[in-house]
Parts: sequence; structure tokens; C-alpha cells
Amino acid sequence: MTSSELETPPLDIARRLAESGDLDGAAAILAELVADPDGPDRAQAAVGLAVVLEERGDVEAARAAARTALATGHPEYAAQAACHLAQGFEREGRPEQARAAWQAVLGVGTATYVPLAHLALARLAVGSGNPAEAEEELRAAMEAGDPYVGAHAAQQLAGLLLEQGEPGAAADVLMDALEVAPPEEVPGLRVQLGIVHLDLACAEFAESVEYGADPQTSALAIELLARTLPLRGRDDDAGRVWSYGLEHEDETLAAEVRLRYHRDT
Repeated sequence: MTSSELETPPLDIARRLAESGDLDGAAAILAELVADPDGPDRAQAAVGLAVVLEERGDVEAARAAARTALATGHPEYAAQAACHLAQGFEREGRPEQARAAWQAVLGVGTATYVPLAHLALARLAVGSGNPAEAEEELRAAMEAGDPYVGAHAAQQLAGLLLEQGEPGAAADVLMDALEVAPPEEVPGLRVQLGIVHLDLACAEFAESVEYGADPQTSALAIELLARTLPLRGRDDDAGRVWSYGLEHEDETLAAEVRLRYHRDT
């Protein structure tokens, strides 16, 4: 070992070895640092060891190293270790273990990682068919202080609310998010808001038809509803709306709908 290498911190040497492809050499240095319970770099070394061992294909040993880092309670590296565990479990399709690891991230409480953990827990809740839990986690992600994660959480929550037939609540979520979103996230939020407005428009058109307006107004509402539904991927529903109008027992209304139906033919 040269004199310059002697002056280089072991963590830096391990990183250089890993970057050059010498995973065994990096793992040996990192394992030595982890073995010292009083070492100042133990938590960081344990996270590095977890990454190196996983790249080497030793998944269980990697998880043991990550758990060592997590046990240190270090605000940065314990949180990183919990994220490492959670992501690995998700890749393997082990949602319960992933959920526990993401909860550990919340337990560490490091502000950088808390929003990501809430977003991940929402994803797992959706996957397990628990929309109420997903909504709770998405709202927590929005309130956790990261404007980028908050914008993504708002879009996901709006989509969830749309699926539950609550376009008004979805619009409220997006309007609130737009007030604090970073500029680069605004276009996506506005597109989502436009989609929500389409659903709101469909609801208003449908209610107008059900309310029993005069034939001209009802025919207009039927046409607008039938032409808007395909924009939401609901072609079959649009066909049923046209049929409702074309076959209506009120011949004046049916005639008005026929005129509108054939206007583009």
C-alpha cells in the first residue's frame, strides 16, 4: 500500500474498489469497519457493505448488513438501510416485509426519507386492495414537506378518488397541490385536473338528463355526455347514452338526439 493510500480513509478506498469492480476487496474493507462496534463509520460502512454484497449476489448477507446499519439508529444511514431493505423486499414480491421496512424508515424519522416511505406504503396499500390506507398514506406524503413527492402523491390520490367516484374531492386535492407545487410539476397536475373536470362535467350532464329538463336541453346534455365519455375511455357507456336518447319515449327528445347524433355523418 502506498503512502497516499495509507492517508486515504478506508471508506473511500472501499468505494473506489467497488467502482472498479473489485467487490470482494471493497467488502473486506467494509466488513472490517462494520466489525468495530465503536467505529465512527460503522453505520455508513454497513450500508455500503449491504450494497456491495447485494451486487455480489449475497442477498441474505446484504440484508444482515443493512439491519446492522438500521440498528445504529443513525439518522442518515439507518434510514438508507431501511430503504434498501424495503426496496429489496418489494422487488421480491414480499409486501409484508416491505411494509415493515418502510415503517422502520418512518421510525427513524429522517425528513428526507419520510415522504418516500409514505408514498411506498400507499403503493403497497393499493396493491393489497386497501384504498382507505392508501389515501391516508398519500395525504401523509403530501404533508411531509417534499414538494416533488407531494405533487406525485396528489396525482395518485386524485386518481384513487376518481376510481372511487369522487371527482369533487379529487379536484380539491389537485387545487391544493397546485398552490405549493414546483413549477416543473404544475403541467402534470393541471392535466390531472383537466381529467377530473371531464368527470365532473359527465356527472353534471348526467344529472341534467335525470332531472328531466326540456327536450332541447336534455338532448344537448345527452350529446355532451356521450361525446365526453370516450375521452375518459368509456366508449361503451357513451353508446348506452346515445341509445337512451335515440330510443327515448319522448319522441321530441328522441328527434333532437337523432339530429345531434347524425350531425357529423
